[in-house]
Order: sequence, then structure tokens, then C-alpha cells
Amino acid sequence: MKPATRLQVWLLAIRPATLSAAVAPVLVGSALAWRDGGGHLGAALAALVAAVLIQIGTNLVNDVADCERGADDAARQGPLRVTAGGLLTAGEVKSAAALAFSAATVIGVWLVARSGWPILLLGAGAIAAGVAYTAGPWPLAYHGFGDPFVFAFFGLAAVAGTYYVQSGGSALAVWLAAVPLGALATAILVVNNVRDCDGDRRAGKRTLAVRLGARAGRLEYLALLGLAYAVPPALCAMGAASAWALLPWLSLPWAVRLGWQLATCGSAPGFNAALVNTARLHLAFGVLFALGLLR
Repeated sequence: MKPATRLQVWLLAIRPATLSAAVAPVLVGSALAWRDGGGHLGAALAALVAAVLIQIGTNLVNDVADCERGADDAARQGPLRVTAGGLLTAGEVKSAAALAFSAATVIGVWLVARSGWPILLLGAGAIAAGVAYTAGPWPLAYHGFGDPFVFAFFGLAAVAGTYYVQSGGSALAVWLAAVPLGALATAILVVNNVRDCDGDRRAGKRTLAVRLGARAGRLEYLALLGLAYAVPPALCAMGAASAWALLPWLSLPWAVRLGWQLATCGSAPGFNAALVNTARLHLAFGVLFALGLLR
């Protein structure tokens, strides 16, 4: 069903259900900073808003770039895309993406002034990667590099960067705590890629699911879930976190159900439900992990 209002069209374009992938790592990075005595509310909020804006910009670039490259054709099984669906022009979507990235840059100026050149490199890299994900002369997602991109920027960089802008430093525990967030964010992408495997192959979009096959994509999804749930006990065993860091294990039954759902799924509605639920799992894990790391 097509959206009825202009606001609904733009909400469809920015994909609100996916934005939790930008929120959860900021929560975890902030929790670690507060635990270690370096928490700063202003910097945490700025990092949160900037991360969400960068993801919105990335989503918009993805919408128009996939349309222009033929990946979002009439046989697409996923949610309607606004450029391919004729709801917005390519120029409108590109302008909105530029606005989102520009707003993130304005916030980033303050974070750079507060925290120095490492944040300049991180912010510039995140925006450049957001554009290069599906646009430009060598789009990452079209050459099988979407998965490591998501893991790096929605996991490692987001958690460690959030910690750094508040505390001014880093630690091994911070990088390890970032791993589950990157793994679950990548799992969201894997569901999308397994669902779109046939269409991506026709469009020349060589995702890992296209290169290795849908079965390998399903196995990757299970491995990413396993990696995410292995990290909290590892942190506890290292003495880098208390037993409260095991709080995310409360969501493990949900993860098991999702793993089974993706392993047996064969229809577009099933894949779309798994996509939404994986995003929700990511946020739930992040909230529980952040609460546990505060103790």
C-alpha cells in the first residue's frame, strides 16, 4: 500500500525501523563512558543525533542509488522504495540526503572541537562510507563489502567513537563491547540481502549472499547471533564487566526463534518480518547491554 501523505512518504524514505541500528551502539558507548567516570550528557546526545542523521543520509542515498542501478525493480520483494516507486524524484531524495549529512557535519564540528582530530576522521569516514555504500564509482554493497562496512561503522566505530567523545580515551573492553552491536547490525543487513538475492544478482549487486549463496547467508546470520551472545560472558570472564553484563541473555530465546525463522523462511512476508524483528532484537540487546554495563 502506498503512503497517503507527504509525511508518510518521507518516513518511508528514511526507514524509521532501521534507525535503532544507530541508537543502540551510542547507548552502549555512553554506558561504558559513564561507568568509567567520563560520561558527558551533551556529547552523548550530540553523538546520538549525528549517528541517526548519518544513517538517514545513508538510507536515502541507498534508495536513489539502488533505483538508478536497477536493483529496485518491479520484482523487488522488500518494502516499497520511494525513488523506484515514483513517490519522490531522485533529485528530492539526493537533496534530503545532503541535508542529513550536512546537519550531521554541523554537530560533528562541535564534537571535533571537544574531542580533536580522531573524531574528524571518524565522522568524515562515516559520511564518505555512507555515500559509497551504494553510490559512487565503486559502491561497497555491490562488491560484497556491505557486511564489513556495517560491522565496522555500526559497531566498532559507533561504540568506540561515542566513548571517545565523552571520555577522551579508549580501552580493549570498549572495542569488545562494540562487537555484539556490529554483529547484530550486520545481521539486519543479512536478512535484507538473503531476501533480495535473486534481484540483486540480476542487477549485478554482488552482495555476500549473491556471491556465496542464500544458504551461506542464513549461516552467516546464525554466526552473527552467536558472536553477539558470546561477548557478554567473555567480558565477565576477563573481569572487564560484572555479571550484570549478561542481561542481554534475557533476549536469547527471541534470538533463537529468529534464527529458526530465517533458516526456514521462503517468502517475502517472512523475510520482512524477520528484518523488522532483527532490528528490534538489536535495540533490545543494546538497551539491556547498556544497563548491564552501568553496574
